[in-house]
Amino acid sequence: MFHSFFPQPKPFFISLVVWTLISILGWYFFAAGLGASFGFAPVAEEQQPIDLSFFLLPENIWFYSYFFLSALIFCGAWHLIARNHPWKLWSIWGSALIIFVTYFGVQISVVINNWRRPFGDLLQNALSKQPGITVDNFYSLMWVFCQIAFLSMFVSIMTDFFTSHYIFRWRTAMNNFYMSKWEKLRHIEGASQRVQEDTMRFSSTLEGLGISLINSVMTLVVFLPILLALSHYVTELPVIGRLANSLFWLALFWSAFGTLLLAVAGIKLPGLNFRNQRVEAAYRKELVYGEDHADRAQPPTVRELFGNVRRNYYRMYFHYMYFNVARYFYIQADALFVVFMLVPTIVAGTITYGIFQQISTAFGQVSNSFQYLVNSWTTIIELLSIHKRLKAFEAAIDDEPLPEIDQRYLEREGGVVHADG
Repeated sequence: MFHSFFPQPKPFFISLVVWTLISILGWYFFAAGLGASFGFAPVAEEQQPIDLSFFLLPENIWFYSYFFLSALIFCGAWHLIARNHPWKLWSIWGSALIIFVTYFGVQISVVINNWRRPFGDLLQNALSKQPGITVDNFYSLMWVFCQIAFLSMFVSIMTDFFTSHYIFRWRTAMNNFYMSKWEKLRHIEGASQRVQEDTMRFSSTLEGLGISLINSVMTLVVFLPILLALSHYVTELPVIGRLANSLFWLALFWSAFGTLLLAVAGIKLPGLNFRNQRVEAAYRKELVYGEDHADRAQPPTVRELFGNVRRNYYRMYFHYMYFNVARYFYIQADALFVVFMLVPTIVAGTITYGIFQQISTAFGQVSNSFQYLVNSWTTIIELLSIHKRLKAFEAAIDDEPLPEIDQRYLEREGGVVHADG
């Protein structure tokens, strides 16, 4: 699944994580200060532009340069290590491009968040009939938002276009690799489905999950300092009272609670989804045989196979029922959590509507990033079930014993077939 597209996947991803941590620490403990000494000093959060000039701030230009240098070092090194790998341009350089564009998209969210404060305050002043408010004030701010929105649309469209090609190249790499080993793989139950459908679903599922993960990490990197800066507006919290960096700790607690809640509630679902693919494949396979052979797909056999499908679906419906109870409970509570925690601050009148909008948005961004598992749990379940099916291919290719669930299937079919065929 991975070594067909990425060069030496385990060392590659380990080195990627290590280099990312080194780069992040290098930025905060060295590069950012060095940039400030060269005149690329950061602008205070309250003074940051609310329009497209935000991207031309000296601190952002300095960070872009630092990112490109870090990516050039890492990608250049792996380009040399994997000089003979056929997919190195897409897997190495394409991954770096996706990471940067995702970061740029998060920065667009920062600009929109900066814009929320003056627009929210203007709206509050207009509704309270403060003097000096004109329609031009609103139209000028709305025109600024349109510029940001058009840039966001362009970046999103181009990112989706490139990512779709990136993911299809990954699927092509898997398809070519599996077909080159077809003699070892063709005896495995549903081999054709695994090559055609599972590789397609694996790549398309990873497209959503991978972009979401990168976006969550980048959002944390960008929005955490903003959330920490906004925490000084919060006077106290219900029950807890005063707490330093309160918004950060609230986001961390609430996200950890939701992740743990859904992980416990959904622990059985990956296995059930995998078994569902198994019984569906067995039923479909018998029907296909029945198209060409009169002695196949007889009513008793079809009835038994469809009975397996029915039982597994009923079991899934039951487990998804209590999983959805936990999930929807958390989603509904999430909509009110930050407002509930800000009630003492709102009553004290220490923030304006614009600042409230900024806090709400920044908290939502950080909280959603911490809630990556919560938001992606059902997709992760589907990916895990696909992964289980493709693991049988990996075992057969490497001349290792098939996974236990595949061995049980082959035994039920009338005899054990080993990985070497």
